[in-house]
Amino acid sequence: MPTDQEPTFTVKLLQLILISTYWGIMSDWIPVCFQYVLLSPDEHTYGFIQSRLVPFYLHLGSACAFFNLTIYAVYHPSDMLDDREAFQIFIFFVSVTVSAINAQWFGQMTSEIMADMHLIEQACGLGQDIGLSSNREAYAKLCETDIKYRHLSNRLWLYRLLSSLCNLCCIGCNFYSLCYMAENLVAL
Repeated sequence: MPTDQEPTFTVKLLQLILISTYWGIMSDWIPVCFQYVLLSPDEHTYGFIQSRLVPFYLHLGSACAFFNLTIYAVYHPSDMLDDREAFQIFIFFVSVTVSAINAQWFGQMTSEIMADMHLIEQACGLGQDIGLSSNREAYAKLCETDIKYRHLSNRLWLYRLLSSLCNLCCIGCNFYSLCYMAENLVAL
């Protein structure tokens, strides 16, 4: 039920909190992952931690984007939109779609592939390296000799690339939304 009324202070605050939360979890994600790389006892523990944190991060971002789209669409009826408002709805829609695809497909597939790779690595005595892998030669040799591991490694690289592109798209959408909101502030 779209409305042509001005959003209340509470609605504006909620939308700003949602965009800020989404922006915050995206910008805090890199230091958190880096901290776990440095503090995790081995690569498999880091992979396990990442497989638990990444879905939380992706689903929270998806939920924030969805609620932002919903709030904005309710207070901006389609028959009264100017070009900038229509583009803002489009940006919110892209963010929702891309973050949902990332959460439901790329993030899930990355975790599953990584778990399969860890099983093969454990069978070969790998994965107990502390911090960043200091045993790259052993992993390269495993990739050369084990066809299944090489296939999983290539798929992992692809899904991580696609997930990263989705994240960059969401960062761009949220940056545009923050700029749009800042431009439309009446006063500070």
